[in-house]
Amino acid sequence: MEKRIVFMGSPEFAVPSLIKLIENYNIVGVVTQPDRMAGRGKKLKAPPVKLAALEYQIPICQPVKLRKNPEAFEHLEKWKPDLIVVAAFGQILRKNILELAEFGCVNVHASLLPRWRGASPINAAILNGDDETGITIMKMDAGIDTGDILMQKPISIGEQNAGELSKTLSTVGAELLAKTLPAFFKGSIVPVIQNDEEATYAPMLKKEDGLLDMNKSAKQLSLQIRAYDPWPGSFIVHEGKSFKIHEAFAVDGISGTTGEKIAYANLPAIHTANGLLVLRTVQPAGKKPMAGDVFLRGARNWVQ
Repeated sequence: MEKRIVFMGSPEFAVPSLIKLIENYNIVGVVTQPDRMAGRGKKLKAPPVKLAALEYQIPICQPVKLRKNPEAFEHLEKWKPDLIVVAAFGQILRKNILELAEFGCVNVHASLLPRWRGASPINAAILNGDDETGITIMKMDAGIDTGDILMQKPISIGEQNAGELSKTLSTVGAELLAKTLPAFFKGSIVPVIQNDEEATYAPMLKKEDGLLDMNKSAKQLSLQIRAYDPWPGSFIVHEGKSFKIHEAFAVDGISGTTGEKIAYANLPAIHTANGLLVLRTVQPAGKKPMAGDVFLRGARNWVQ
């Protein structure tokens, strides 16, 4: 008999996994975050997973807090899932949900656990200069990304920013999920217990985390810019206003006063505690992103 699956997820990262499940199983319901105000017009915006579920006419539940919403749990009970699949849902699941389905809950996590448990594993991998990351399909337990590993697939990070890497991993995650579930349902996978001593944690990011601290090295800052693109973004304060930096690179061996703004190879640059941070793409307050050389040609007060 075809397995009944409930899917929990919200952002674009989760959509390929949902689509892959729709192609192979009976998706009886989707749980996703509520619509949120977004953009300058503050209009309600539906999460990408909701839009995908609507396209396939799948029942949807959008609790603000799943653990505090008895009606949402009643939805889950009525759907009678054999398995709950989670991908970037953004809420902690309590024991009553973890144990509701016969096969429990399986999570598509964007790191090679136990490295980078938590809310921002993609950002953390880039920020810390990791050469590789990957996807872990995990049997969920009551901890935060502490459950047994079912399957993993590593990939090279290269020069991808967080947005690009998220898109790459979303596809890898969907493919690995499709490979994992048939063996999981058959009981032919031997789960691997995570080594807690090797665990690292990636906390939830805040908008203010994007402020660039020139007391760090240019290399560290260039990693941050990639790690926080597109969100929360990276910025400095220039002429009293937020000045976003979308792309930059580090140049070692050039010393100067920390925080001093100069021109380097026809691009705006800033001296850091160690090396020069050269800005390839910037966005002054109130303007669209532009190439660094274009900005520099029109900047009156950049070079100090």
